[in-house]
Amino acid sequence: MSIFGNIMSAIFGRSSSAAATAAPGAAAPAASPAQPGPAPAQDTAPAPAGAPGAPVDVAAIMDGLAAQSSERLDWRRSIVDLMKLINLDSSLAARKELAGELNYTGDMSDSASMNIWLHKQVMIKLAENGGRVPDELRR
Repeated sequence: MSIFGNIMSAIFGRSSSAAATAAPGAAAPAASPAQPGPAPAQDTAPAPAGAPGAPVDVAAIMDGLAAQSSERLDWRRSIVDLMKLINLDSSLAARKELAGELNYTGDMSDSASMNIWLHKQVMIKLAENGGRVPDELRR
């Protein structure tokens, strides 16, 4: 899986855990055996976890993780801290790989500029994929 895919899974997966804990009996009803329907299409990408169509509150999930962390991690401004909070490799090599996935065209040896760009792009991509991300994190 890609690094960005791992970021999405880590954040959106926590949403499904929270949703399952909050509403254990909220699963969709099973099809009646008397009225079998066609099998659901398998060629579409799965929706983000949680209620169907409901956006995943990225800030709430990340703030919750930050509150539980023994380290002071500023996920809102640092791609390194964001990756640490979700237990992903935040090394320069991993960030360069993420930059390649997201089509970074800048100088990868300028890690400060790359990190700022990465953080913004990750927030934008999370929003594009069903995450609710505060506007100020996408600018």
